[in-house]
Amino acid sequence: MRKIVLIHGAWHNGRCWNEVSRLLKKAGYEVEALTLPGNGEGDSKNVSYEDYVNYIAKSLNAQKNKVIVVAHSSAGHIVQMAVPKAKGKVEKIIFNNEWILPDGKSQFDFVPEEIKSNMREQAKKGNGAIPIDPGFVRGMLATQADDEQFNKLMDILVTQPLVIMETPVDAKAFNELSIPMVLLYCTRDMSVPPGAFLEMFKSLGDYPVVEVECDHEGLFTNPEAYTNGLVKCIEI
Repeated sequence: MRKIVLIHGAWHNGRCWNEVSRLLKKAGYEVEALTLPGNGEGDSKNVSYEDYVNYIAKSLNAQKNKVIVVAHSSAGHIVQMAVPKAKGKVEKIIFNNEWILPDGKSQFDFVPEEIKSNMREQAKKGNGAIPIDPGFVRGMLATQADDEQFNKLMDILVTQPLVIMETPVDAKAFNELSIPMVLLYCTRDMSVPPGAFLEMFKSLGDYPVVEVECDHEGLFTNPEAYTNGLVKCIEI
């Protein structure tokens, strides 16, 4: 049985994958949804970027057999750093509307000044963690959510340590990997300019792309379509 390891992005945690996990298990896959340090219930927000990287690398190295890694959003650049430390345990990487960064760059290097200044100011008031803005979630992330879905998602999301945004990556080791990669591309994503996530993925090389008509939160707002697309990515 093939195993899928799901890795969430900023403000998220493993609970955001609950329905996708259920559908993947129903389809015959083993599934593990990780929760990054600082994003779990009761976690301290005093974490470093290396804590993220080491946690994922340790989790992957602990796997009995090779696994398929799914990286959503900001998990993209953490996976860039972590997978080279556990490359022998990774069968394939599926990126989903991910932040893939050039060597030496951080996510904030590609965020408008007004937005990152606001996030930094919020983090100062929140002990180094950025609160989750309902207007941002509704207007840019979960744009296809109905009211019930939106409220359930807001109940799950957590404050996000700022380090995930500000830390430059060392992408050289990742760029030398020969692991198969696929993009699960949510075509109704409004969180970045059109085609930005596709362009980031294509910077890695000529790898397959599977499209689904989902917003940035497709894993939560449209888990059936999302999981169908994910299975296509797995089986390519």
